[in-house]
Amino acid sequence: MLRVGVIPSRLKATRFPHKPLAQIAGKSLIRWVAERALKSQKLDRVIVATDSSLIADQVKDLDCQIVMTDPELPSGTDRMYAAIKDLNVDIAINIQGDEPMIHFEVIDQVVSALEDNQQLDLVTLGQDFKSVDEFQSPNNVKVILNEKSEAIYFSRLPIPFSRVPVTLDTFPSPICLKHIGLYGFRSSFLETFCQTPVSVLEKSESLEQLRAMSLGARIKVIKTHHFFQGIDVPEDIQKVENWITLNHEN
Repeated sequence: MLRVGVIPSRLKATRFPHKPLAQIAGKSLIRWVAERALKSQKLDRVIVATDSSLIADQVKDLDCQIVMTDPELPSGTDRMYAAIKDLNVDIAINIQGDEPMIHFEVIDQVVSALEDNQQLDLVTLGQDFKSVDEFQSPNNVKVILNEKSEAIYFSRLPIPFSRVPVTLDTFPSPICLKHIGLYGFRSSFLETFCQTPVSVLEKSESLEQLRAMSLGARIKVIKTHHFFQGIDVPEDIQKVENWITLNHEN
C-alpha cells in the first residue's frame, strides 16, 4: 500500500501573488509545509506538485519529490491528481500549501482512518468554533456531522439554523464543526472526483468538497485541536509568527 502526501503549490494567487515564497520566521511558506509534512510516520512519500521552478528551489534539498505540473490546472486537487495519476497509489493526502503549521499527527490520523475503514472515500478535519462571529462568517466553512462523524453537508452559511439567538451556550456542537481543508483520498475516488464536472452544489457555494457529496462519497470528519492558520493574505504571516514565538516552534 503506497501512501503519498501531495502539497499542491502554485506561484500565482489573486490575493497574495508569490505566496509560497513568502518568508515566515526566516523560512518560505512552502518550506514550512514540506518540512512538517515530512515528519509524518504514515506517509511513504511526500510530493510537492508545483508549476514553478522558484517554488521547487525552496524544497529541492529536502527528502521530498518535486513534480512539475501544468500551470493551467484549475485547482489544487487537480494538481495533486496530475502528480500521482501514473503511480500505484492507494491513499493520497492533499496537504494544503498555505498551512505552515500543519501537524504530522493530523496527517497520520487521516491516513489511519482510510486504512481502518475501506468503505470511506474521503477523510477530512474539523474543529470547534472559538466564537459566534467565527461561526457566522462566510469565510469559515461549516460541516454538519451524523452520529458516525461523517459529513452530511458543508456550507458557508451558519448551519444548522437556530430558532434562538446563537451564543456559546446554545452553540450547535458537536454536530457542527469548522471545516479544516486537509483531505485524504482513496485513490480510486480521487480519479472519479477529478474526472467529474463541477456540480451544481459546488458551483453554488464555491466548495469543491460538495462535488464529493454530490457523488455520494462517504466523508469521515476527524475532530482536531491542533492549531491551524492558513496564509490567505500578507497580514496572516504575523499571526503565524506570533504563534511560533509563543510555542517555540521551528
